[in-house]
Amino acid sequence: MDFSIENKNNVAIFTLKSNNLDTEISAQLKAKVLIIAQPDIDALFFDLSMVEYADSAGLGALLLAYRQMKEYDIPVALIGLQEPVKNLLSLSLIDELFDIFENTDEAMEFYSREAING
Repeated sequence: MDFSIENKNNVAIFTLKSNNLDTEISAQLKAKVLIIAQPDIDALFFDLSMVEYADSAGLGALLLAYRQMKEYDIPVALIGLQEPVKNLLSLSLIDELFDIFENTDEAMEFYSREAING
């Protein structure tokens, strides 16, 4: 699994550098999620702009992050979703659990405003 993790203004940005979010990488992704999904960050972003295909195991890794962060009332955002991934999230009825943005800057701006407006 090829990825990067960046911390920007106390927001963890996990960028998946793979075309697939599937069974093959879901176990590795879940392990990384458990490490980065901690209460000392303000938000967790998954940049999935390179992902063209996802399956239920891949979505399970995202749901793990959601459940982990919900415990601390910390938002999880999905960024740069391609149409097939958006459709799967919608069909699975889990798209409403996440904030979805076109790019990282848009997400950062939204959460900055949220912090100011409380």
